[in-house]
Amino acid sequence: MSRLNVVMKEIKLSTEVEIAASEWKMDHQSKVLTLGSCFADVLGQQLGSYKYQVLNNPLGTIFNPLTICRTLDFALEERAPAQELFLKTQDDIWLHHDFHSSQWAQSLDELEAGIKAHLQDVRVFLKEADLLVITLGTSYAYRHKASNMIIGNCHKVPADHFIKELLHPDQIIKSMEPLVQKLLMFRRSLRIVLTVSPVRHTRDTLPLNQVSKSTLRLVCHRLCEKYKHISYFPSYEIMVDELRDYRFYEPDLIHPSKIAEDYIFNAFAKTYITPESQDLMRQWDKIMLTLNHRPLHGFSKTHLKFLKTLWSKLNEVSRQIDVTEEMNEVERRIGEFPVS
Repeated sequence: MSRLNVVMKEIKLSTEVEIAASEWKMDHQSKVLTLGSCFADVLGQQLGSYKYQVLNNPLGTIFNPLTICRTLDFALEERAPAQELFLKTQDDIWLHHDFHSSQWAQSLDELEAGIKAHLQDVRVFLKEADLLVITLGTSYAYRHKASNMIIGNCHKVPADHFIKELLHPDQIIKSMEPLVQKLLMFRRSLRIVLTVSPVRHTRDTLPLNQVSKSTLRLVCHRLCEKYKHISYFPSYEIMVDELRDYRFYEPDLIHPSKIAEDYIFNAFAKTYITPESQDLMRQWDKIMLTLNHRPLHGFSKTHLKFLKTLWSKLNEVSRQIDVTEEMNEVERRIGEFPVS
């Protein structure tokens, strides 16, 4: 009886997305601006939690690329938002169709001043920014009938005030290219990372969501081909290929789960962050785990020693990142111990 030759084979349970190594890397001295869909918020929060200098989606969530371009152009050109897109709700709250509902006020003048302040914050930050991350959410947009303008948010105004449109790739590129050129003139060393949000817009139906995302992906590809300082990060591809399983979604089956968000962020870090800063991030994970520890036996000598050791670790990393808040917290806890 012949014996079978058994050959060990590598087993892969998913198709890995190959990401080209970035020639440019960021570190903890880099300044990062995130703009766009809700996934821009997620990325900004993740970077901020690791003590990177981030201005995180300061204009609020914006899903379509034309509105992203227009609002960013407002900031660069120091222009006021379109007057015809202000609206007053039945609750006497003022909103603007280009901005998220988090941008609101109880008077038109107050809202306009607030929006202008946020736009100025973006302009000032961009003067020293090293990286701009733009997350595109959807190619579908709504045209405001009264002004004939593509807008960012309908704010629950009746549907008959708008026309829903699928933006054409050429239409998006025509809007994004002048913005890219303005950004280069404004900040010559700025790097831009484009990504397509992995959040599914199921209200458009799944087939049309694919059409929408494909349109955005084509736009990103064309811009990356033309401009050396623009690169594409495949957050959408990681979600639908590497993480092709509903266990990586929230219960709504639309948004990535925390595990999926962390997985995508790890891929981003490996692509765009220096090895030294990645080491510091791993060190920070351990420090935060220690900081979140709660004692079982009150004000013991062991816990006091534990806190003093933690303070020393924070003091050591304070040469690289701002840990003032954390050091103050540890000092507060130490100060609670009774004087012997």
